[in-house]
Amino acid sequence: MRKIILLGSTGSIGTQTLEVIGANRDRFEVVGLAAGSNRTLVEEQAARFGVKHIAFGAEQAAQLVRDVPADVVVNGITGSVGLGPTLAALESGATLALANKESLIVGGELVTSRAKPGQIVPVDSEHSAIAQALRSGEHSEVRRLVLTASGGPFRGRTRDSLRDVTPREALAHPTWDMGLVVTTNSSTLVNKGLEVIEAHLLFDVPYDRIAVTVHPQSIVHSMVEFVDGSTIAQASPPDMRLPISLGLDWPNRVAGVGAPLDWTTASTWNFEPLDNEVFPAVEMAKAVGAAGLTFPAVFNAANEQAVLAFHAGAIGYLDILDVVEQVVQSHETTELTLDALAEAESWARRTADAVVATRS
Repeated sequence: MRKIILLGSTGSIGTQTLEVIGANRDRFEVVGLAAGSNRTLVEEQAARFGVKHIAFGAEQAAQLVRDVPADVVVNGITGSVGLGPTLAALESGATLALANKESLIVGGELVTSRAKPGQIVPVDSEHSAIAQALRSGEHSEVRRLVLTASGGPFRGRTRDSLRDVTPREALAHPTWDMGLVVTTNSSTLVNKGLEVIEAHLLFDVPYDRIAVTVHPQSIVHSMVEFVDGSTIAQASPPDMRLPISLGLDWPNRVAGVGAPLDWTTASTWNFEPLDNEVFPAVEMAKAVGAAGLTFPAVFNAANEQAVLAFHAGAIGYLDILDVVEQVVQSHETTELTLDALAEAESWARRTADAVVATRS
């Protein structure tokens, strides 16, 4: 019986995690729940799973992790506010099932330096796929990682055709519904850029050996290419319960958690090169990741502000990355500490807002 603390219990990852646990009560026990502000739903979840310890907000969530022993902490909090709970989970010695990519991307070496080997288990479908594929060989045998991207709603479009994109169109993702910021990030490919940074930090593979390919069907979730020319791919219908279940009991699999592919019907899977001229976010993210220190935090915070400005009608769709680039280029940093991260994020949001104001 694995004891689980679930952070972000009312969000998409959190509710699906509880679905997996609810179907496997003989295998998992929830000992703590944390969420942002939806007290009613958290209390309902606590009553349903017999949980005595609940918390609200990131600070309380981090304290919950420190106070309640658990085998696994699932961090499904949205945004860089998840950094504190991520660090608390690592310090507790529990396995960290990480769905909060921002805490790793923003925290960088502050996170990786505190993690024991194998302590962080990725819950993102792409990184879970890579972790599964990496079991096929040694780290020294890896030629490169290949992350798949759906291409979002604007796959195949020219840059000029994106100038008049509306917020509603940007939220019309063909596969996933991930909330306003993340769904917009998927349309701009910023989300994939963040995932490239995450892959580098999780698997210690250089940026020039991490590639992105567009796969509209979202069946192959990512791949690992080995030095002998073999490529190992993880494929399954798009269902987050599969990577969640692996996060709960890595490397053991939970039977029946998802439906397999149907090999009795014809299907076609497409793979296309990423158009970096139309979607420059991935290359921008690689440069930011290589710069390290507080640059990824600035990139992430500036993008969040620009996305909100776009949805408020203050800037156009193509302005999103232009604002981010301008903020990143004006950033200077010399250290990576918690205080430096907090100041860098605050500066990035203020600067992004100022840049937006000049374009409005």
